[in-house]
Amino acid sequence: MKRIFSSPIAALTAGLCLRLLFVLKFPANSGDTMLYEQIATNWLQHHVYGMNVQDQIVPVDLRMPGYPAFLALLYSISGAISGALSGHVGEAARLWVMLAQVVVDLLTCLLVASLASLLVLIANDRARPQRVFIAGLWLAALCPFTANYVAVPLTEVWATFFTTAALLPLCVVVTRALNRGWWRSEQHWILGKDYWYLAGLGGLLTGLCTLFRPEAPLLGVATWVVLGPILVAQHETVRWVKTVALMAALCVVPLLPWTIRNAVTLHEFQPLAPRNSNLPGELVPSGFMSWEKTWLYRFRDVYLAPWKLNEEPIEVDEIPKRAFDSPAEKERVAMMLEQYNQDLTLTPEEDAAFARLARERTARHRLRTYLLLPAARAVTMWFTPRIELLPLSGTVFPLVQSWEDDPIDQSVTAGLFLLNVSYLGLAAWGAARLWRRAPAARGAIALLAAFALLRTAFLTTLETPEPRYVLVCFPVLLALGAQVFSEPDSAD
Repeated sequence: MKRIFSSPIAALTAGLCLRLLFVLKFPANSGDTMLYEQIATNWLQHHVYGMNVQDQIVPVDLRMPGYPAFLALLYSISGAISGALSGHVGEAARLWVMLAQVVVDLLTCLLVASLASLLVLIANDRARPQRVFIAGLWLAALCPFTANYVAVPLTEVWATFFTTAALLPLCVVVTRALNRGWWRSEQHWILGKDYWYLAGLGGLLTGLCTLFRPEAPLLGVATWVVLGPILVAQHETVRWVKTVALMAALCVVPLLPWTIRNAVTLHEFQPLAPRNSNLPGELVPSGFMSWEKTWLYRFRDVYLAPWKLNEEPIEVDEIPKRAFDSPAEKERVAMMLEQYNQDLTLTPEEDAAFARLARERTARHRLRTYLLLPAARAVTMWFTPRIELLPLSGTVFPLVQSWEDDPIDQSVTAGLFLLNVSYLGLAAWGAARLWRRAPAARGAIALLAAFALLRTAFLTTLETPEPRYVLVCFPVLLALGAQVFSEPDSAD
């Protein structure tokens, strides 16, 4: 039994079986899935990066091009194998897509294990990291929250892969700066010591990740934030500026074709996807979204208002009580929604009315809007059971009522909730242990923590706090959690 658990092949086999279970038993899709598939199909068949609007293909910049490019490539390969290109796109090709994502996610598991081992070597370059490598591999392979997303055509699998890949060289960059040339030291004409190529590699991988998720540059920002005080304290501010410039330049390189395409086709400077997913000329409901941010913090609430906008009626009685500070305010919202429900289209005047209401609510409770609700969104995103793609209710509390309604559903949901809490606790334990025992690893730990905190802070500003957005931080949790299983003398 010990030999089985010490085998990387056994861990990867277990991870493969778990992912195939999700693919074969719980395949899923979302609104974004169909959008990505439509863009990829039009790109492959009509050579237009666009979506169908009123029976016409309209060029868009709603999503970054990385995932549609991946889909188009899979469609082309599957079509070539079957000899029918037009029949292997969209839903017909989803199994191919999910199987490809299984392979990518297993590679991510190896990267997580490598990151866990790297932390051990940073703590002590004479240590043997095999035990932590195996622990990290098992933790990553059997994590149901990341494995679940191989069964849905979305960007999370690729974003997690590139994020983990970028963290490996960037952790070394911070460590070498903190420990003045850790591992080996040599001179280079660009940055001085020997981490120039690692900083460049980290920037390039961050740029590739940005092709899938537009907020990926936050990883570079986290690196600069951690690296800055280290180099400034060493009186090497110029070196820090050069590092930032090199990473930024190489991060931009993968984005150049996309930026040029947007400039030529859409006549705009747009190196990323727009913050609001709107078509050219379409109203951005900024006022309505500002109002949402004064009360919405749970993912389940997005189904009550924001995801119904311009498609379904919005009933005021379905909106949580915390959205109203008084009965008069609820009546005011009811009148605004009554006008909207007549034609299911939010007009500029209605949006302006929601904007005024948002300003009034914020003026009355600034602490609530700017601190308490963002904190609640962060807690919700990190502590959710993460079963939005599974046939489960996702309801843990109230315990008694949920148990009476469906004991099996509530048991599985509560179990996944506790598992999610366990991952967080394990990561905190491993980080504290490594921080205490290995001062040399503190720079890398600070980078991992800064990335998770910075990304979380950014996500709290979004109007829809989807739990899947923090999945790219799970490699950090898993790599730190693996440190709990290190040898007693590995960090001494």
